Amino acid sequence: MNLEESIELAVQGCGAEVYDIVTTKENDKNIFRVYITSKDGVNLDKCAEVSRMISPILDLDEPMSGVYNLEVSSPGIERKLKNPRHFKASIGEKIKLKDFEKNIIKGELIGADDNEIKIKTEHGEEIVTYDEISSASTYFEW
Repeated sequence: MNLEESIELAVQGCGAEVYDIVTTKENDKNIFRVYITSKDGVNLDKCAEVSRMISPILDLDEPMSGVYNLEVSSPGIERKLKNPRHFKASIGEKIKLKDFEKNIIKGELIGADDNEIKIKTEHGEEIVTYDEISSASTYFEW
């Protein structure tokens, strides 16, 4: 079992799901960030519980050469969509995507499967395959 699988099991044991795991560097500090989701929502107590559960796993299989800060949080209302699972979970939400030709498509995500997504835009429905997407995220109109 690899590190991500171990983290996923621990997070599921807390009644949540791993949305994404990101390693980054901010202000010369390594960050190991675990984004979680839950049907009941994600609050500070849930993040602390997950952090306590995965810390011992990270002590055994240290990421980033053992020099990092662990952060556990919700992916937020405006979140990146990286894989089919993310798109499927976001059906009914507003999304914005950019293709590799720098075209931007905005609209309501009305369908997603393992190969493509369907977006309702102001010009009608558009079908986009995952391999055409450079970046995508949900967005909220304030």
